[in-house]
Amino acid sequence: MSQQEKEFELTIIVPVFNEEDNMQRVKEEFTAYFASSKYASKVLFVNDGSSDGSQKMIEDICNNSDRFSYLELNKNHGLSAAIKAGFDNTTTPFVGYIDSDLQTTPFDFDLLMEHRNEFALVTGVRQNRKDSFVKNMSSKIANGFRRYMTKDTAEDTGCPLKIMKTDYAKKMPFFTGMHRFIPALIMLQEGEIKQIPVRHFPRIAGEAKYHLFNRLVGPFKDCFAYRWMKKRYINYEIISRN
Repeated sequence: MSQQEKEFELTIIVPVFNEEDNMQRVKEEFTAYFASSKYASKVLFVNDGSSDGSQKMIEDICNNSDRFSYLELNKNHGLSAAIKAGFDNTTTPFVGYIDSDLQTTPFDFDLLMEHRNEFALVTGVRQNRKDSFVKNMSSKIANGFRRYMTKDTAEDTGCPLKIMKTDYAKKMPFFTGMHRFIPALIMLQEGEIKQIPVRHFPRIAGEAKYHLFNRLVGPFKDCFAYRWMKKRYINYEIISRN
């Protein structure tokens, strides 16, 4: 690990899929955040097979600042794969992520970072959500069913503002849809979670990638996959080695 990497404490993963209309805002928002935050952090874009001009904009951003870097996936694999690729390529002690639609703000990472040493995962809980009635209702139903199935206690597992200890993040078993179960996957490792209220904003550019079907049917199926995995999960700790 280089000296420059050691100076950063947090890597913030920003998954990107056809978000060219948002990329300039992402750059400006993070540049302002870096200037004001007391925590040394950097951004890792993960381009999940965008077919618009997102990659060109990502490269321009990264070429002009060492606070930004990127991974480009060969095709669209989905949000879980993009997040896992980010986790796999993180070298800092802590890792977080935020959606590129900026319905949450990177400035609230400072609220989460205050608790980083005491908890394996610190996750946001969106306050006064600025989504449509259908989106809010489908999230409420999915969250309720997920809590019943997983017992993970997370109020808003879909909140796209989280930080966690990188060691825990790298050990999470990931497959499609598992980004919705990050609190439960952390608890499988006997890690503790902390929930913090964060701000929420309306989407002002680009298009949402999720609709009623994939916000409800997919998560319901994934709950059963999680229950199967939970019964067979292997969790161990090495206490000595030569």
